[in-house]
Amino acid sequence: MDHRDILTRFKNGDLGREQAAALLTGARPGPAAGDAPLTTAVAGPRAAVSQPPPARALTTAPAGGGPPAPAEGYAITALHGRFPDADGLDAFWHTAVLGGHDTGRRTEGSPGIADGFDAVFFGLTPQDAALMDPRERILLEVLWQTLETAGCTGARLDTLTAADGEPRGVGVYVAHGPVPSPGHGHGHGHGGSGAGLPARLSALLDLRGPGHCVGGEASFLVALHQALSALRAGECGAALVGAVGPRPGPSPRHPADGEGAGAVLLRPLAAALAAGDTVHAVVRATAVAHPGHRAPDAAAGRLARRTLAAAGVTAAGVTLRETEATAAATTGATGAATGLAALVRAVLQLRHGTLLPAPGDSSAVPWARSYDDETGRERPRRATVAVHPGTGAAAAHVLLEEPPRRGPVPAPGPAGPAGAASGSGQLVLLSAPTPEHLAATARRFADRALPSDGVTDGVSDGVTDGTRDDWPSVAALARELRLGRAVRDCRLAVVVRDTGELAAALRAFADGPDSAATGGPGAGVRHADLRGAQGPGVLCGDLPETRAYLAALWRGHRLDALARLWLAGVDVTAADTAGAAPVLPLPTSALLRRPLPEAGHPRTDEPTPS
Repeated sequence: MDHRDILTRFKNGDLGREQAAALLTGARPGPAAGDAPLTTAVAGPRAAVSQPPPARALTTAPAGGGPPAPAEGYAITALHGRFPDADGLDAFWHTAVLGGHDTGRRTEGSPGIADGFDAVFFGLTPQDAALMDPRERILLEVLWQTLETAGCTGARLDTLTAADGEPRGVGVYVAHGPVPSPGHGHGHGHGGSGAGLPARLSALLDLRGPGHCVGGEASFLVALHQALSALRAGECGAALVGAVGPRPGPSPRHPADGEGAGAVLLRPLAAALAAGDTVHAVVRATAVAHPGHRAPDAAAGRLARRTLAAAGVTAAGVTLRETEATAAATTGATGAATGLAALVRAVLQLRHGTLLPAPGDSSAVPWARSYDDETGRERPRRATVAVHPGTGAAAAHVLLEEPPRRGPVPAPGPAGPAGAASGSGQLVLLSAPTPEHLAATARRFADRALPSDGVTDGVSDGVTDGTRDDWPSVAALARELRLGRAVRDCRLAVVVRDTGELAAALRAFADGPDSAATGGPGAGVRHADLRGAQGPGVLCGDLPETRAYLAALWRGHRLDALARLWLAGVDVTAADTAGAAPVLPLPTSALLRRPLPEAGHPRTDEPTPS
């Protein structure tokens, strides 16, 4: 039978779904539809997509075997990464498009991932930070930056709840390299033990979900697999999955080895879409196993079959395959971050609709769309990410799919998010742990997310589409800062009418916080340092009457009163009742990294901004 006969018989009910799938892929069908095997081959990086059978409802393979349980998929709502010669995903994509390492993409002042640490930002003393394993410090940074990229370090973080309603229900799953020997980094009396790492990171970030630490080359994908299990069980509302390379410095074999670090944030797809989250890709299915006495290639084939069967697709429906080999072509050997690098490559190709250069090729090519011959419907782009270490280590397989298309987002009305009248100003609030951080964050925000003389380069944190043609309204920017950012002790408030006015005000403040006295662009910026404040403050934020009062101020557009309360120590963001809106990607907060003290050596106080 040819493909048309098979599809006709399937449509008429003469063939079961699995029998049709097996015949279409060239496998031998079994006596029952449920026994029909799927092919083990996965199409190469540039293979054309042929006709898959009609897809089943999205499923994920249960750990205990048996038929897969229905599920809807899991969204990657944020990703952040730092790799050799690529301090950020924009630089990573540029390097990958060129087909290899590109040392020229490191911008002046952008440090390697182990160059100093901003202890003050995370509420640590330099002495305590110096006792941490360097990789723990790196993970702390990238997990925070991933949450900020998702807009989930402020009021929005409290909406990520576990099944029991506990706020800040975010799991922490990390892939960690070998534990260093004593004397080469210790973790608060834990000797740098990887087993306690998720608990320590959760405590520092005040996250209240489960966690686990995994080792090995495939450990990031294994950690991702475990995070999905916790999400399915309702143990958390979202999960951070992070990884850091096996050592904080270069190795003799490859100058850039060991510098990989990054994280992704996962949420159930339906919840992410309802909340307006950015969805970079959808995790359709995962599979993890040890090979036992079998050859690694045999285990790889088994995992491919399990993953494809769980998602209800065939190998012909997958165009792209990323592995440890393709990741190494861009990043070098990154140990526990190998799976992260492979997944980042896959997600960026899905997002940009571009296939990166294959071995032996010199340029990237557009990722052509394919269509179902029977229905004429466009097929979603799909990619697999697989890491198969040698004997004795777990192997993992992940199936990704491009995000579902959304309808146009309605533009905010002239009233803005808080009942403002047409043409009136918007209250923009910023905060940071110290005045130095506040000034650096104001400059970073003005330079990276706001127009400057008509020329911009777009948001450089997270995943971007390059230069922006249409800037979001100042109302949208102000609202995102209120809902998406943590409230700290050093605060800034300014009322502006447009993004150009905001950019000028923030730059003037960064140049000199006391510029208000000069009557220049920063004249309307008010700021306060509350680090030494004592007592309960002017309002008790836990009372429902306080929240009702603040909500009434937002509805009435009483911006001066809200600004004064904000600068007096009141968290006015918690009472913003504007409702749900799409998450707006913004630059992450400035980190002021400093060298940490060593035994017998004083600390250098000159910060390195990032």
